[in-house]
Amino acid sequence: MGKFLYYLLLAIPFSIYFRLAGSDLAMFFAACIAIIPLAGIMGEATESLACHAGERVGGLLNATFGNATELLITVFALRAGLFDVVKASIAGSILGNILLVLGLAILVGGLKNGEQTFDRVHFSNQANLMFLGIIALIIPAVFFQGETQHHALEGFSLAVASILIILYFSGLLFAMGRTKEICEVESARWSRSKAVLVLGLSTLLIALESEFLVAGIEPVTEALGWSQFFIGIIIIPIIGNAAEHFTAVTMAHRNKMDLSFEIAMGSSTQIAMLITPLLVFLSFAMGSPMTMMFNFHEIVVVALAVLSAQFISQDGESNWLEGALLVAAYFIIAIAFYFL
Repeated sequence: MGKFLYYLLLAIPFSIYFRLAGSDLAMFFAACIAIIPLAGIMGEATESLACHAGERVGGLLNATFGNATELLITVFALRAGLFDVVKASIAGSILGNILLVLGLAILVGGLKNGEQTFDRVHFSNQANLMFLGIIALIIPAVFFQGETQHHALEGFSLAVASILIILYFSGLLFAMGRTKEICEVESARWSRSKAVLVLGLSTLLIALESEFLVAGIEPVTEALGWSQFFIGIIIIPIIGNAAEHFTAVTMAHRNKMDLSFEIAMGSSTQIAMLITPLLVFLSFAMGSPMTMMFNFHEIVVVALAVLSAQFISQDGESNWLEGALLVAAYFIIAIAFYFL
């Protein structure tokens, strides 16, 4: 994480002050800024723990905490009953990772290093898992329309959530067999105890800032005219994954495209096949079930994003023009959602 991002931690006391002062609009933006460096710190702590834990446990740690920030934000939104924001955030995270992050990584890496290569087989496996996630989104919209189908939709959502989680960890197990050791203990930035302490503290602070962010959504929609849908599909994913996005682009600039692709596509796969099912289970446990029914706009843009990634991955090579096309596609979609 860039050192300049640590200065953004100053937003934490400001967000608390605005909360106590009752300035919800300022609190929302302060929380947005504060979450960015906290997510980066959480990621660094997780990587250090992964080095100490070894390949298999480390892979599980990365899988668990890879999108922890996104999960915490959406859990608070779920608790507030903002189901549209939660579902938009899920779609927006997938969209942002595949089009914006991957696009910027390919663009920057291509301009710096020319044509770059990556593990096409591994990337294709990730894309195939994403296609299964899209199927899970499309089926409810086709088969379960109308209030009379709501009870059946709830049962379907629980069953499919279980299947997605099983397949996610199956894919993770398969990927572990193809990848080398995550890193050596000597290369870990922090000791095991320090990494655990930092991970715990950053998680608590992100939970606090997530609560502030969610509490400020309605005041922001009233003051700025932004829809909750736009906040969910564009703003929250960019904030929650900003540090991870920076890392993906940095790796591409260093000509480490396999790692860059893994960050972008791996994060998308995790959102679709781990975070989404977890949110479904949590919503049922909270007594306010959230189903797998996504709206038409969300399904279409996610499907188009995955198809775009699949086309780019076919030859195992990338260039800056392909990156520019992905970024352009993201901004076209973002502008459409702004005016929606």
